[in-house]
Amino acid sequence: MKESEKIERPKEKRWYVLRAVSGQEKKVKEYIENEIQNLKLEDYIFQVLIPSEKVYQVRNGKKYSKERSFFPGYVLVECLLTQLVTGILRNIPGGLGFLGETKGGDPLPIREAEVNRILGKVDEMADDSAAMDTPYEIGENVKVVDGPFNTFIGIIEDINEEKKKLKVMVKIFGRKTPLELSFVQVEKLKE
Repeated sequence: MKESEKIERPKEKRWYVLRAVSGQEKKVKEYIENEIQNLKLEDYIFQVLIPSEKVYQVRNGKKYSKERSFFPGYVLVECLLTQLVTGILRNIPGGLGFLGETKGGDPLPIREAEVNRILGKVDEMADDSAAMDTPYEIGENVKVVDGPFNTFIGIIEDINEEKKKLKVMVKIFGRKTPLELSFVQVEKLKE
């Protein structure tokens, strides 16, 4: 970056929401990270974040995990907003400008409370391995969501945390029958 391109330095770094073409959030993030390296913007752009969570699904008896974005079409950027940084972020391929921006006006930062809520949710998902260990309790009602007994409702009688298996008692033709199911084959009943 040339000395003449260095513009006034804002007082504090803030979080801004950059709109992106839905489904291209990762490309936008990668492009911003490349620009940070190429133009030596480490002192201006600090973090680029796509708030997402890991979602587990069962298909054909196999457990799959995939990342799902909390806010499809949005990328969070923590930066000191100068004219140079604003221009770079507005012209990112796949980017659609800043959220809350008035035509020709300055981008609006998101409130600190909102940032903390979003970042707290991301941290919760990172620590979710502990929550995934024992998400169920003995005596709890659950619904079977995979396998031949799909849609049956039963009561948890035993939990094997090591194997991530449950012993669920369901009624089949009026008789109580025990089933051994994995954690992802059942879901809690909404009360």
